[in-house]
Amino acid sequence: MNLIETFQNLVAQVPDLVQPLIIALAGAIPFIEGEGAASIGIIGGIPPVIAAIAAMIGNFVCVAILVLASSGARQAIVNRSRSRESVVAGGGATSVDETPSMDAGHRSARNEKFQRAFERYGVPGVSLLGPLLLPTHFTATMLAAAGIGKARILLWQAVAIVGWTTVVAVIVGSAIYAVT
Repeated sequence: MNLIETFQNLVAQVPDLVQPLIIALAGAIPFIEGEGAASIGIIGGIPPVIAAIAAMIGNFVCVAILVLASSGARQAIVNRSRSRESVVAGGGATSVDETPSMDAGHRSARNEKFQRAFERYGVPGVSLLGPLLLPTHFTATMLAAAGIGKARILLWQAVAIVGWTTVVAVIVGSAIYAVT
């Protein structure tokens, strides 16, 4: 909660023009995300629409960077594995560093839970329901690591970020304006 208080204090101390940037920064942080950042902004006095849009942008930009980086890392690993296989299959060098693959016994409980949800609900379901269990940052990274296309991940993560942030912003905004 200290991080949330820090953002709330920061929003109160900066000029009105800079406040949406602080909210976007908060939206980029896992576990705060768009929903929490929009709430911080609305409670801090920023109009709900501006707070929600800033929070969505911050959350999505961070998720997009993670998806692109994760996809790139996965592609590099796949390419390296393929080149190793072709060297070994061609009877080339025998000093190839063999890395044991991770079998089902070594998977973490969280990875297995994600895999079951992915098999059951697919990319749309994991993206839309994921924020109930994990930050969008983690969900998007796991999808990219599983080899799902970047565009598909980003589309469904955008839908989830916009949807969840809008719902929370409407609830918080309604509660704040009902009190005043």
